[in-house]
Amino acid sequence: MANDKKIRVGITQGDTNGIGYEVILKALAEPMVLELFTPVIYGSTKIAAFHRKACGAQPIQFYSIDNAIQARDGAYNMVEIPGLDDLKVELGTPSEAAGRAAFASLEVAVADLRNGIIDVLVTAPIDKNNIQSETFHFPGHTEYLETAAGDGNRSLMVLFNDRIRVALVTTHLPVSQIAGAITKEAIIEKLEIFNQSLRKDFAIEYPRIAVLALNPHSGDHGLLGNEEKEIITPAIEEAYAKKICCFGPYSADGFFGNGSYTKFDGVLAMYHDQGLAPFKTIAMDNGVNFTAGLPVVRTSPDHGTGYDIAGKGLASPESMLAAIYASIDIYRNRRIYDEIHANPLRKQYFDKSNDNVVLDLSKDDDDNGTTPVNV
Repeated sequence: MANDKKIRVGITQGDTNGIGYEVILKALAEPMVLELFTPVIYGSTKIAAFHRKACGAQPIQFYSIDNAIQARDGAYNMVEIPGLDDLKVELGTPSEAAGRAAFASLEVAVADLRNGIIDVLVTAPIDKNNIQSETFHFPGHTEYLETAAGDGNRSLMVLFNDRIRVALVTTHLPVSQIAGAITKEAIIEKLEIFNQSLRKDFAIEYPRIAVLALNPHSGDHGLLGNEEKEIITPAIEEAYAKKICCFGPYSADGFFGNGSYTKFDGVLAMYHDQGLAPFKTIAMDNGVNFTAGLPVVRTSPDHGTGYDIAGKGLASPESMLAAIYASIDIYRNRRIYDEIHANPLRKQYFDKSNDNVVLDLSKDDDDNGTTPVNV
């Protein structure tokens, strides 16, 4: 987007029978929101009004538009998704109609994100079951975004707040399939993506990553499993040889129990609940789900549809606000990183075979018999 415009934050409505609209409305009601960014909601002013009345949220005047190109700075923009005006909202009840509405919002928003009409995307929670259809056959947002907006890049689910960052080797898999999905190649791939994301998205120049074990007690030297010896440790060693500062494998219970996570910039867990159960205990209400590794920026609040409290005014907007602010921070960090690395200086080398001659080479390797010299 042009430098004279605020960052445009696209926000999908999520499941219309859950707490998505409530946390969006409460988040947008925070002071200074319009000073910090331009909100672009993908949904329906009619459904938003229904939820506002149900949960008692503060009134918001939406600027109703047909396309995000029409969005105005200083306004609460609502991109009206076709077909939603006749949708029946059934608070707290999963329905196929709500699933179709959630995907309609997501599909338009992702298209705008890819085309640069919005700068970042924040997704409200969906029901992973009722959103399934011929056009959406993914376990969740992460896998869909990898296909729809990844341009061939692999994604990584990262959960974080200001105290901890947790990434996952496997995401939405049945427990019975986890061990078979843990391979050396998968761990190295996730470590590479995580390391780059910590540097580029979180502005940590030399990140330290802890890698968790798969089995209790890190396998107890093979007594409780051999994955640590045969897969995880070799993966850590190979990644470390590639200059990724990673350590482990650590037994998950002791690692979180004794606070070891505070000594690292990121933690790579082997599977969903291994990383997310302690994360959600630590992060409380302000956790953020971030899809790393992709050319686009997408975050979401770290909670579900909240059917049990939908329409009751009980939903906290803290995680939604954290997701919005995090998306802006990551977007800015990426721009700064790209600017810094756009035109790197050519490295200077000293030719051992010809004393006092300095060569300006474009290669970083050392196979021509030269030695780097600080200049």
